[in-house]
Amino acid sequence: MNIVVCVKYVPDAQSDRSFEADNTTDREAVDGLLSELDEYAVEAALAINEAGDGGEVTILTMGPEDAVDAIKKSLQMGADKGVHVLDDAIAGSDAVASSLVLAEAIKKIGPVDLVLTGLASTDGSMSVVPAMLAERLGLPQVTFASELTVEGGTARIRRDGDAASETIEASLPAVVSVTDQINEPRYPSFKGIMAAKKKQVETWGLADLGVDASQVGLDAAWTKVEQVEARPPRAAGEIVTDEGEGGKALAEFLASRKFV
Repeated sequence: MNIVVCVKYVPDAQSDRSFEADNTTDREAVDGLLSELDEYAVEAALAINEAGDGGEVTILTMGPEDAVDAIKKSLQMGADKGVHVLDDAIAGSDAVASSLVLAEAIKKIGPVDLVLTGLASTDGSMSVVPAMLAERLGLPQVTFASELTVEGGTARIRRDGDAASETIEASLPAVVSVTDQINEPRYPSFKGIMAAKKKQVETWGLADLGVDASQVGLDAAWTKVEQVEARPPRAAGEIVTDEGEGGKALAEFLASRKFV
């Protein structure tokens, strides 16, 4: 089975993140990594092919030069090859433009049986790209999969909601997004790390995909951040010395903040 997994290179959530002068995320001043939520999609793709008759897992990402590290991590986990869409014009692209670039790249990769994504990117958390991809590719979508099985040309997922779980099916090829409940991503082994050094990673620009630069980037974005403001430092807490009235003071504090 030929599977494409869309992954994203994101700023480390543990780092002190900031914005550029144009109010886009500063991705150069902080360390980046493969989005944690995308690791579940990579693992799902590997597990499907290992349980079936094999196939090929291609990792697809778009972003600056360092974004290739997200592909390398996926190859170390066991994916077969990678595609990096690298073009300065992409900077500042929103979900609409991102889905366009990814869809055209998937078409160029060739016929695929399954397109997998994570639940959301940890830097954007929108969860809309899978649906946009499905629309652009003309494929059915089944999203928020807590369980995924592929058998006989059908993808079947379990989607867990607050009150119930649903079982949803789609004929292949299809676009599927998975949650962090679906599996436990493997750690790259030493053998996997060494093998990844020999795996192919292709770099494509917008011209290779037939995408005009005017369709992507900050100027083409449907929404923009108008203003950013640094979060104020956390204020010191109030210490109440309990001399018999501590409970009363606590109740009054909670009431003043409308917690009770």
